Amino acid sequence: MAKFKKLVTLFFFVVIPNIIQVDANFIKSMRIEWGAQNALLWDDNLQLSLDKITGSGARTKIPFLFGNIESRIKFVPGNSAGSVISYYLSSIGDQRDEIDFEFLGNVSGQPYIIHTNIYIEGSGNREQQFYLWFDPTTDFHNYTIHWNPTEIVFYIDSIPIRVFRNYERDGIPYPNKQGMRVYTSIWNGDNWATSGGLVKIDWNYAPFTVKFNHFRARACKWKGDVSINECALNIAENWWTSPIYKQLSHAQMGQLNWVRDNHMIYDYCHDTNRYNGQMPPECFKAQF
Repeated sequence: MAKFKKLVTLFFFVVIPNIIQVDANFIKSMRIEWGAQNALLWDDNLQLSLDKITGSGARTKIPFLFGNIESRIKFVPGNSAGSVISYYLSSIGDQRDEIDFEFLGNVSGQPYIIHTNIYIEGSGNREQQFYLWFDPTTDFHNYTIHWNPTEIVFYIDSIPIRVFRNYERDGIPYPNKQGMRVYTSIWNGDNWATSGGLVKIDWNYAPFTVKFNHFRARACKWKGDVSINECALNIAENWWTSPIYKQLSHAQMGQLNWVRDNHMIYDYCHDTNRYNGQMPPECFKAQF
């Protein structure tokens, strides 16, 4: 019996994973990656600017697999046409995974476009776009990506605007095997960003400055392939796997439908001309 208890104890210590959760702000978790002359990072604040010479960007020091990534952002005011603010998760390499928020600038008085996309193993083309229902240049608003083994949900001020569910069992790929860092940047995208590239940046309005604060990456630290299983375990430490994060609530579904009905301007799953009738398989699945 004593020998049996010893074996049980040993087995217990072998199977419990050493999961590391991260909860950090800008100054603790991020570093300026490029355009340092146009970037400021202090306390829980990040400011990035774009001028005629360069834009700027920052990234987290470590990658994550699953969790909740959020930041408050105040967009470029006035004529920001041609500029792009990016806030996204990405792995590295040609087979990268990526979960994108991009905010497309506008001619003053026109609404910003929220551009979302998901890349899996290097393949994207899963765009959805929305107009905002408020002016994002006058105050900070919260933009969140919640990513777990079941679904990816994009939120604005706690309102879900997009869901992408895991249908790997049906042969549809899902980003769950690569750690991803968080990236933020502002850059010149006037070859496509505003009216399909018809409206170019007016450098008379430069520099274009975006401000971030209250960054929180409450997520599972990527430690290599061992994290693929560890970060997905249905245990209390992995709070993002709890049942409340596996399906939108009734109230959240109402919010999502309100956004889709009133503010969505593009959905790749409705673009039959683009795919010549051969729609991506996830478009036939329930995403909500």
